[in-house]
Amino acid sequence: MQAHEKLTAAIAAANDAGRTALVPFITAGYPEPADFVGTLKAIARVGDVVEIGIPFSDPMADGMTIQRSSFVALQKGVSLAWIFDELETARGDIDVPLVMMSYLNPLLAFGFEELAQRALDTGVCAFIVPDLPFEECHELRRALEDKGLGLIQLVTPATPQERLKMLCEASRGFVYAVTITGITGGDSGLPDDLAQYLDTVASSSAIPVCAGFGIRSAADVANVGEHVSGAIVGSALVEVLEKEEDPVAFLHALAG
Repeated sequence: MQAHEKLTAAIAAANDAGRTALVPFITAGYPEPADFVGTLKAIARVGDVVEIGIPFSDPMADGMTIQRSSFVALQKGVSLAWIFDELETARGDIDVPLVMMSYLNPLLAFGFEELAQRALDTGVCAFIVPDLPFEECHELRRALEDKGLGLIQLVTPATPQERLKMLCEASRGFVYAVTITGITGGDSGLPDDLAQYLDTVASSSAIPVCAGFGIRSAADVANVGEHVSGAIVGSALVEVLEKEEDPVAFLHALAG
């Protein structure tokens, strides 16, 4: 099984068990770098897939919560090389597949070939790169797919139908359906027309679809789970860590 297929399988296994797959997101090294691996192991016991955010100085798709977490992590010396080194120490202790969410610059600086190899060696199965348009992704996508890794495509409510189908076909692991036209961390609730949009994405994709942005409660998870395979929980979980509350209890409550 290729690495990106582990994502698909993990999400499908949750659905087969009658659950919406849960994909928690944390910013690597936040709030304290020393706690990163411990936190990762803990949430991996609840999540079906774990998304690791690579801190970046200009996270343009993210709201204030993840911007703050990225800033703090960078101030404390967190880098992509450090994250891979930390993941190396956790090998064998994390059973769920990992995804990295990164803006393009850190990946370019690291080098695509080395990136793919280190990802493969540390249990990272795919990447999400929100500032990399599909038309410009071929070099990274080729480096990842040579190692069996995936490049996960994002779609939004503004994505035209023809492009939606193209992105779904190109995505590996799962398709990331952004629930809103905007940035992460909103607290205004999920949009009223979400169901139709998610149904359209799901019907366009041969692999699982996971919805993210604005998912904060068990009701939100249940809502999106009626239409797609998984729910991605980012800003709400980062806020739990920011307040030094228990992320495991929070995720159990989300899962119902």
